[in-house]
Amino acid sequence: MAVKHSRFDRFLLTLIGIFLTLAVLIVVVPLVYIIVASFMDPTVLLSKGLSFNLSDWSLEGYKKILSNPAMVRGFGNAVFYSAAFAFVTVTVSVCAGYALSENRLAGRHVFMTLFIITMFFGGGLIPTYLLVRELGMLNTVWAVIIPGAVNVWNIILSRTFFKGIPNELKEAANVDGASDMRIFFGIVLPLSKPIIFVLALYAFVGQWNAFFDAMIYLEDPKLHPLQLVLRSILIQNQAAPGMINDQLAMAELKRLSEMIKYSAIVISSLPLLVMYPFFQKYFEKGVMVGSLK
Repeated sequence: MAVKHSRFDRFLLTLIGIFLTLAVLIVVVPLVYIIVASFMDPTVLLSKGLSFNLSDWSLEGYKKILSNPAMVRGFGNAVFYSAAFAFVTVTVSVCAGYALSENRLAGRHVFMTLFIITMFFGGGLIPTYLLVRELGMLNTVWAVIIPGAVNVWNIILSRTFFKGIPNELKEAANVDGASDMRIFFGIVLPLSKPIIFVLALYAFVGQWNAFFDAMIYLEDPKLHPLQLVLRSILIQNQAAPGMINDQLAMAELKRLSEMIKYSAIVISSLPLLVMYPFFQKYFEKGVMVGSLK
């Protein structure tokens, strides 16, 4: 039987529909603009705007970026850094969160307090740099992966999720003679896919978009991730006023820089756009951790 809505309910539903439509347009329109602009000749883009006429399109920006060997190497580095960072972060967060969720852990409140303090107080850039240097991690992949691997917020999310797993399951396994490790790997982890995939997605996206740590700690260009390589390409294809006297050369350089900019955005965003649909079903469950029932 169809539900009859009052006039106010219909007005409210219409208002919500308009709001959601605007929210979708705010996300979709810039995305479509960037994708189409990455294939267009910048001259046509600046003079006519977006055009779906294939005669106005060009692959010059993609060819310019992909023909650079540093681009392919940076892409591989970014994938490795992001995957390794996600693995380390999820491993630490899940193990720490599970331990802190157990009432049997002596001093768990002290550990939790110490973790929370680090969320509000930090040493800063210079002490962190000195620490990384003294540990011998400068100009190594570990300088990008290790310093930010312990995320207290992820530990809190994991702890909250594990507290929601019924103790009866663990007690039944314990009665059957299962050890703590067997319970963790055989019962807890299979039930924890939502939080594991959400934490992995957060960590992967955060590391994929990061460039500051790599810029500070990595001197070897062969170790630079994709974001630093794209930054270098854009800088190389830009010129400050007065550096080039030839106006035609200046205009061509500006045109090429504009084309590379949109192509670089698409290339750097493509892995995340492809990966998200596979994580969506777990993402919807994991983001509700800690919410009221």
